[in-house]
Amino acid sequence: MKITRQKHAKKHLGFFRNNFGVREPYQILLDGTFCQAALRGRIQLREQLPRYLMGETQLCTTRCVLKELETLGKDLYGAKLIAQKCQVRNCPHFKNAVSGSECLLAMVEEGNPHHYFVATQDQNLSMKVKKKPGVPLMFIIQNTIVLDKPSPKTVAFVKAVESGQLVSVHEKQSIKQLKEEQGLVKNQEQRRRKKRKKISGPNPLSCLKKKKKTQDPESSASGKKRKRKRIRNRSTSKVLSEKQNNNE
Repeated sequence: MKITRQKHAKKHLGFFRNNFGVREPYQILLDGTFCQAALRGRIQLREQLPRYLMGETQLCTTRCVLKELETLGKDLYGAKLIAQKCQVRNCPHFKNAVSGSECLLAMVEEGNPHHYFVATQDQNLSMKVKKKPGVPLMFIIQNTIVLDKPSPKTVAFVKAVESGQLVSVHEKQSIKQLKEEQGLVKNQEQRRRKKRKKISGPNPLSCLKKKKKTQDPESSASGKKRKRKRIRNRSTSKVLSEKQNNNE
């Protein structure tokens, strides 16, 4: 039975790897219901998940899940301890926390670019996850971990991509990476540098006040003296001309 479970898991993992770029280490988002089921079934997640998936795994959760477990009280104290040992991933609900199911759905939006697995026992959450293509779903049944087969929505999405009707997120990322390597598309950092142009202020040299020409005191004094001499010459010439007129 264990061998058949691993065969199915290997088959499903190959499907997600080839079509959506899922790779190791597998990032598994846990909610409170999955942690509680693991506690009741005495499942050592850190030991059994890598064996079952035949690869390196990372147990993850979010702040919203931790806060939800804290508010539920003593009944889920053990599940809270399991969740606290997981890596906390940043969710978009920094100011106002939401329910654990709503938070995990937000983490796999826009084509699940981080390739998260969702591990939950919540049936409503499972149904919503199955409507999102490319999101592996995990749950616990009869004290054993199970990786669910790709949902009909995921299979239909892959067929549409193969027929050329759609382009997967994985293909978009690989195309973008190839363009950046070939220099066809500039990196985001270069774009930001171009956008963030510094506001150039006025030229500091143009702001300087024009210096007034300082006159040499000797030259100014000589100029004044010359003017005075000219005035005197004019007056004496007038007097001489008047005298001559009177004599005549």
